[in-house]
Amino acid sequence: MNPILYNNIKVIEIIYEDDYCIVVNKPNNLLVHHSYFSRNIEEDSLVQLLKLQGYESPIPVHRLDRKTSGALLMAKSKDFVKPFQELFESQEISKKYLALVRGHVIDTGIIDSPVKNERGNYKEALTLFKCIEHIELDIPVEPYSTARYSFIEFEPKTGRMHQLRIHANKISHPIVGDHKYGNRHHNRMFEEKLELPNLFLHGYQLEFKHPFIGRVLILNANKPLFWDEFKESLSK
Repeated sequence: MNPILYNNIKVIEIIYEDDYCIVVNKPNNLLVHHSYFSRNIEEDSLVQLLKLQGYESPIPVHRLDRKTSGALLMAKSKDFVKPFQELFESQEISKKYLALVRGHVIDTGIIDSPVKNERGNYKEALTLFKCIEHIELDIPVEPYSTARYSFIEFEPKTGRMHQLRIHANKISHPIVGDHKYGNRHHNRMFEEKLELPNLFLHGYQLEFKHPFIGRVLILNANKPLFWDEFKESLSK
């Protein structure tokens, strides 16, 4: 999934829509909305682009980092926000992510480690993870003669800022393309050898019982094209 351009404007993919909400597939390298922390970024945000697509007041119910892609739930009006937010507060919504991380990860595990919030206070944070596939590239990355990676699934049970990136680093398997918490040697190899500079973290699924219509929704978001480019590079 790469954003489509219409009159040089990114068109955001809508995964699901009803009278109360939309679920979009947020592209990587796109802000959800502007804030104090992103005051130096002048590009249009996801919210601004959706308004250009005709959505009057899309309101994000949760967050995705600028460099992270994937499924994002947005209320269509401030009157609908609270019931959706309560799904997250009561952990009645399942969020699943795919990531490419350094090293070979054990099959399954739990990361239970506090994470700092925007105010610098530590908050409890819990993440489940499951290894999907091990990969080894015949490319030297300091200090080893080959490079080992894992595709893993993350399921955060809390929603702290940068939680998955911090937790991946905590277990010594940082996410490829993460310049804040990752490994600079592996990031550089992906940029220079594979020409893939992006963050390999994608929110591929949301599952929840809709608070207004009562249906259980399982919504999947396609990965950006650079994931396929990496897979193709493995066969070369």
